[in-house]
Amino acid sequence: MSVSTTSAARPRSGRQLTIAGHGYEAAIASVGATLRSLTFAGRDLVVPFAADEVRPAYRGATLAPWPNRIVDGRYTFGGVEHRLPLTEPERGHALHGLIAWTEFDDRVVSDDRVVLAGVIEPQTGYPFRVEVEVEYRLDAHGLTQTVTGHNLGTDAAPWGVGPHPYLVAGGGRVDDWTLTLPASSVLTVTPDRLSPVAVEPVSEHPEWDFRAPRVLGDVFVDHAFTRLSRTDAVAEVRLVTDGGTGVAMRFDERCPWVQVHTADDSDRIGLAVEPMTCPPDAFNSGTDLVVVEPGAAHAASWTISAI
Repeated sequence: MSVSTTSAARPRSGRQLTIAGHGYEAAIASVGATLRSLTFAGRDLVVPFAADEVRPAYRGATLAPWPNRIVDGRYTFGGVEHRLPLTEPERGHALHGLIAWTEFDDRVVSDDRVVLAGVIEPQTGYPFRVEVEVEYRLDAHGLTQTVTGHNLGTDAAPWGVGPHPYLVAGGGRVDDWTLTLPASSVLTVTPDRLSPVAVEPVSEHPEWDFRAPRVLGDVFVDHAFTRLSRTDAVAEVRLVTDGGTGVAMRFDERCPWVQVHTADDSDRIGLAVEPMTCPPDAFNSGTDLVVVEPGAAHAASWTISAI
């Protein structure tokens, strides 16, 4: 386990923590509890970025207290209307929660495991105090990230969580890789603002039906999927090259949704796969929204592994 602590040399992405084991190596940056890189036998499993680089496009970020978008940055909870800063100004939404640029503190540091913690303080649009604990752990099955929200306040808090890795199957680009996504429904969105419209069967949208493995090609995807088929309560998204190398992401029923994005704004160099506890705009729809009571906690996890 290595940690960089010298303040004069502190990289833009924060303190650097490296864990390794079972052929895997992961670099975690303290700003946003971000997965900066993950390799297996030296092969990238996620799109990395440099330690002294401002994290691009939420790459590897932890998303809480909501993943994806809150439409117009407005929602009502407990009979009170809240207005959040519009952090996706080009579409007019509040995007990907409140901890992406939070500096996390070390709680546990070992060769194959780190635990980081940060606090969401009450603020405009989210007047709740929640501690966010993020664990990264390596074992023979890959890298497991667990995110736990502890409600430190006196009021119930709306909550959702997810990660934002861009998976890499091997050589080439997204267009070259074969995706298996065991989802029978997709949340359609407006083309301009990506605001949710309706949950519909993927059979009505064959371009987004990846229940049987197929090459992505030039298809555009930036949608949330649900009604996932599972084995022993676990869903698995697989991304492989024609040579058989690849990467898988597994998650249990605490994440009934997964966002998939072909990263068209980043030259399609990786496929964003984001298990989520709730869909986009859940603070308004209430769909699968978690409510964490004072003194209570909620945890969700997912695992990235090499194929």
